Amino acid sequence: MSAVQDSVHMARALELARGGMATTAPNPRVGCVIVRDGRVVGEGFHVRPGEPHAERLALQQAGPSARGATAYVTLEPCCHTGRTPPCTDALLASGVARVVAAMEDPDPRVAGGGLARLRASGVAVEAGLMASEAARLNRGFVSRVTRGRPFTIAKVGVSLDGRTALLSGESQWITGPEARADVQRLRAVSGAVLTGAGTVRADDPRLTVHAGCPRQPLRVIVASHLALPPTSHIFSQGVGAVVLTAVDGPEGDALRAAGAEVVAVGGKPGRVDLAAALAYLAARGVNDLLVEAGPTLLASLLEARLIDELVVYMAPKLLGHGRPLADFALAALSEASVWRYDEARRVGDDLRLTLTPRT
Repeated sequence: MSAVQDSVHMARALELARGGMATTAPNPRVGCVIVRDGRVVGEGFHVRPGEPHAERLALQQAGPSARGATAYVTLEPCCHTGRTPPCTDALLASGVARVVAAMEDPDPRVAGGGLARLRASGVAVEAGLMASEAARLNRGFVSRVTRGRPFTIAKVGVSLDGRTALLSGESQWITGPEARADVQRLRAVSGAVLTGAGTVRADDPRLTVHAGCPRQPLRVIVASHLALPPTSHIFSQGVGAVVLTAVDGPEGDALRAAGAEVVAVGGKPGRVDLAAALAYLAARGVNDLLVEAGPTLLASLLEARLIDELVVYMAPKLLGHGRPLADFALAALSEASVWRYDEARRVGDDLRLTLTPRT
């Protein structure tokens, strides 16, 4: 198989893996293509936890044609038993002659063991083809298993002069319908959406995905105090909400009665330990976290260096005096955190900016 053909088939495997963007968590997004004599004989992608992995679905489709074939998989095949048996067993039983993996699995239960087992059994193994694309596809999974916290994106809608709302709090709508639809797509592929108690009280958001999404993200509220209205929309959408606080108190009983989970993750009085909050979400299997918060919580997350990516929707409007993107003060310009523009594109009348911290 030529290098060009290898790349074509791995690109297809990555395309297949994206079919599970909104459904695979806490598992990684994985696609597999099986090729024999230059012809694709099997394809598959992991859809949701507990269901067959990509390799098994592709092998099932390939049947006897898998013998002597090459399997292209976007992540190292698993070699441990979880909800499903090891994929290495299925690949070996099928008689594939070669396995090309985009990247090794950072999960300590695998971590090169799957590829080593295949090699030891006489299968030709290669790894690293399109590794950066595969890593980006699973950056949330990689973050959770290597750093103990989700990959965290902060989404904000701002005016041209950097305001997220008027001083009165009015903010609907700064950005246009196309930008709001794009946010729906961000929510759909996130394991959880996080906001602050101030936003719940001021805006009463739902933080759900519109009808048609196969699942709703976990909705999370960071609340230094539990004085939240139990009648808020976020508690009444039938998919539950989690309130993360420093110390539980009697006010939590009313929120539990409204269907919320209240979890004390620790922190100083009146200030939630945000690193502990993200670690808790990772322990719950959240790979990708979307932050839709006001300037106070966002500033705290930025100062704690817990934001991995900023997605800014900038509307061509000037609001003058209003609420800032993040509410913090610097003593000197040299203290400013510096970000890198990774992407800029039009979304309707608005500009969508994607930025990552400059290290």
